[in-house]
Amino acid sequence: MKNKPTIRTTGRYRLQHRGVDCLNCGHPLNLSDKFCPNCSQANSTKKLTLLDFFEEFFSNYFSYDSKLWQTLAALLLKPGKITREYIAGKRLSYTNPFRFLLSLSIVYFLIISFNSEFESLNKYGSSNKIPTFDITKQLNTYEFENEEEKKAAMAAIDSIKLQEFIGDMISKKDSTILSNPKKYFKEIKDDGLFNRYGSKIKFFSTLIKKDTIYSLDESVIKYDITPNIENEMTFNLAKSLVEIEERPGTFFNSLISKLPFATFFFLPFFSFFVWMVYIRKKYTYTDHLIFSFHNQSLLFILLIVSNLINVVFNIGSEGLFLLIFAIYLYKAMRNFYQQGRVKTIIKYTLLNSIFFILGGIAITILIAASVFTY
Repeated sequence: MKNKPTIRTTGRYRLQHRGVDCLNCGHPLNLSDKFCPNCSQANSTKKLTLLDFFEEFFSNYFSYDSKLWQTLAALLLKPGKITREYIAGKRLSYTNPFRFLLSLSIVYFLIISFNSEFESLNKYGSSNKIPTFDITKQLNTYEFENEEEKKAAMAAIDSIKLQEFIGDMISKKDSTILSNPKKYFKEIKDDGLFNRYGSKIKFFSTLIKKDTIYSLDESVIKYDITPNIENEMTFNLAKSLVEIEERPGTFFNSLISKLPFATFFFLPFFSFFVWMVYIRKKYTYTDHLIFSFHNQSLLFILLIVSNLINVVFNIGSEGLFLLIFAIYLYKAMRNFYQQGRVKTIIKYTLLNSIFFILGGIAITILIAASVFTY
């Protein structure tokens, strides 16, 4: 048979299901064509069944020659070399570094969210505070064994009373705001910038908690507040802070969900410093960025494995896997940049210091942005 296919396949790719025109782009096909030479879509006219759908999905990821397994093997067994091969043009064998890192980061932070106990922090929120009682009165009913025990108890009471005193001062300030909100707000408009912002945040927080004000428009109507950008910013920030105070666990879960995307804003900045450190090497900025993507991917793989081990065996293995990554990163830098031990150790130390400094700045910005947008 002239048009007999060179390789027979099963399922929806059998010869009986092949067509003479591509269903995607209309390009003419032979029955021997497994894929369209114009757009690469599979040559099959069979309706897609649920079984076909899952077979294709799992074959793409779990076949022995899939890009996923080749990328994982290269990352684990050839530190740094996978980046050299990728930028040299050997790209069809490996997954796209950007997509691979994004997928791993989402999986990792999903595991963190499921395993975390952040939601349990909500019980410590202000909405779940237990009413106080007169501890001194309760203590007077107790018989102490000696005078020293009584003194220790009284010292503890003094500490509690100090906390109550601070609480009373806060309550008095709240009462001052609530007694005449219009007057209080007019008095703070002439304060310095930072004092004014702080006072306005306190003002709006009190109204939200004690007077159930839910929007700036309500406070504009009720307290004759000017609807400008400054008042809108301080109101939104006050509202976010009140919600965080009431449900801190929910806020931390929201923060965790943003981390995968924050990673992709952070790594390009860090890669600029890598490029500067290795500026004499004939690598482009993009080459250094791909190197950073590969190393960060390996870190996420190790952290995912560590979390699974922690769940199954109820042990803390993060330290061990971070040590493995530290050794891996050194090997990757040596293999990719092809420099001696001394130079690599110096640059390794310098870049890690820069990484932690930039990481601290990035986390601070992320928390601040999360508070403003919560």
